[in-house]
This record gives sequence, structure tokens and C-alpha cells, in this order.
Amino acid sequence: MSIAKVFESKSLIRFPDCDPFNHLNNARYIDYFMNAREDHVMKYHQFPIYQLVKEKGIGWVVVKNQIAYLRPAFLMETVIIQTTILRLGDKDLQVEMRMWNEAKTSLKSLLWTSFVHFNLKTQKVEPHTPELIDQFKPFENPLQTIVSFDERVEELKSKAAAALS
Repeated sequence: MSIAKVFESKSLIRFPDCDPFNHLNNARYIDYFMNAREDHVMKYHQFPIYQLVKEKGIGWVVVKNQIAYLRPAFLMETVIIQTTILRLGDKDLQVEMRMWNEAKTSLKSLLWTSFVHFNLKTQKVEPHTPELIDQFKPFENPLQTIVSFDERVEELKSKAAAALS
């Protein structure tokens, strides 16, 4: 049986998150992505992320975001947000997040986020525990070839276009 490695959920674009043109404000895309990822970690990975922070003082901190805004997300539009772990390292991980229209025919935005495993008590980056590696390694979903962020954007746009034809 194959394990799912890409998780998705629906989100409704809300009024306070939009600009005067009724487009999702650029700064809010990251909020929608991070909220979806948080939901996916708790629901699909069955991982109590906030319990880990509370009990052990460890979690993950964002150290880098790369985002492409490709098509606007509109007020009261339902979007699909997908997340997957591209790479799980000793002390870090990289997650890809994609926002699509509801039919998944138009890629609206792509985000690559790099996280480091961080100890709040020592205020230092630290290695993932063997238990965390065991928990998340089955969900690692590396790209078949190493590509840059811009190349990945083009790849996903081409796949979406090919699916329409």
C-alpha cells in the first residue's frame, strides 16, 4: 500500500485578507499556506506539533521562503492548498506548498519554505531526534531531479497547461 505524500485541503479567500482589487493580498498567501500546513501536520501526520513545543520546547522555525505569485486568488474563491515535504535533513526540512483553483487546473502560487529544528530552551538549532526522523521520513517526497525554484514553477505551470489540453 502506497503512503500519501501530498496532502491537500480547501480554503475560502476571506474579505479581510484581500486588497482593494478583491485579490488575496500578497502577504496573506503565506498565512494561508502555513495554516494549511499546520492542519495537514496535525490531521494527516497525526502529529501534535503544539504539544511537542509545550512539553519539550522544540519545534521548527522558518528560515527561508521562496514564493511565486502566478494568478490571483479572489475574494470568496475556494482554493486548494497542497503541501509536501521535499527534503528531510538532520536539522532542517523543506516543504513545498501549492495553491490551485478549486478544479486544480490553474496554479495560483507556489511556496518553498525551509524550516530548522529549533530548541526554544537553548535557543539553538538541533538535530531531529530518531523518533522525528522515523515519523516524517515515510512522507518525504523529493523531486525526481534537482531543480531551482524557478524551474519548479515552470514545471508545474507546464503540467497544468498540459492537463488542460
